[in-house]
Amino acid sequence: MTSLLQRTVLFADLRGSTGLFEKLGNAEAASVVTQSVALMAQIVGSCGGQVVKTLGDGLMAVFEQPQGGIEAADEMHESLDRIVSGAPQSGARRQALKLQVAMAHGEVVELNGDCFGDAVNVAARLLDSAGDNETLTTQQVLDGLEAEHRSRFRSLSKLQLRGRQEPVQVYRLDARRFGETVATLFEGSVPMPAPDGIRLAWLDVTRVFAGVDLPAVLGRSPQATYCIDDTRVSRSHARVEWHGGTFQVSDLSYNGTYVRFAGRDEVIALRRGSCTLHGRGVICLGASPTDPTAPTVNFDVLSFQDTEPRSTD
Repeated sequence: MTSLLQRTVLFADLRGSTGLFEKLGNAEAASVVTQSVALMAQIVGSCGGQVVKTLGDGLMAVFEQPQGGIEAADEMHESLDRIVSGAPQSGARRQALKLQVAMAHGEVVELNGDCFGDAVNVAARLLDSAGDNETLTTQQVLDGLEAEHRSRFRSLSKLQLRGRQEPVQVYRLDARRFGETVATLFEGSVPMPAPDGIRLAWLDVTRVFAGVDLPAVLGRSPQATYCIDDTRVSRSHARVEWHGGTFQVSDLSYNGTYVRFAGRDEVIALRRGSCTLHGRGVICLGASPTDPTAPTVNFDVLSFQDTEPRSTD
């Protein structure tokens, strides 16, 4: 029987399970992944949702109202932390397993226990743009929430999703835990004054981003905030934003984003991950900085007080 319904569609996906099998071995890794997906399914039910299907390392679910999906996403992130930290070799598990969640709201078609429709397609494509331990939603999800719940969301502007002609307004569900997943080469170092802006330069295109200019999406699409015309660059390849008092770059691509800081040989490879940007360096899209032909964006984190004229008195 076919039914047309208004639903919030949620996709959740565990990433990093391949590395987990390498670190823990087949038996233990399979147990962790199976336990994690089963727990996510239980959470969907406890939040009033329905699991449509499991998808290997993840699942698809529907909720009658957006609030149920938001509650489920929060509980999934928190529960995953408990799974990976509450057993032996928890460090390896925490490093390997990351959770991405994406939601869209709209009309869906229920047919033989499955769901189809634009909201399903948008949520599935939006999952491709989610970073490690992020929850992304569309405008329609926010429209279905009470006003007091909307303050937790931050606009990521419009993203060009694969398979869609029109960009989609996207929001990230902010929570304290997300700031703990960002990689940095400066852990344990002396805190520095908060920066004011970031300069990006590719070929002869130089722009400074600060405040309302952020987040900035780097990509090949004409709709990208900072357009980089190279076949190795995805339409929406990476996102630079101000988050938690620092500038961060997040990979949204299939080919990866690579960061190398000035004066260092180490290359940080981001695969749906994030990295805190300090000082100066390069962001390479779709190829490593070791490739001299890589599409390379030079970045420079700025303190505007250092660029102001000084008094001669």
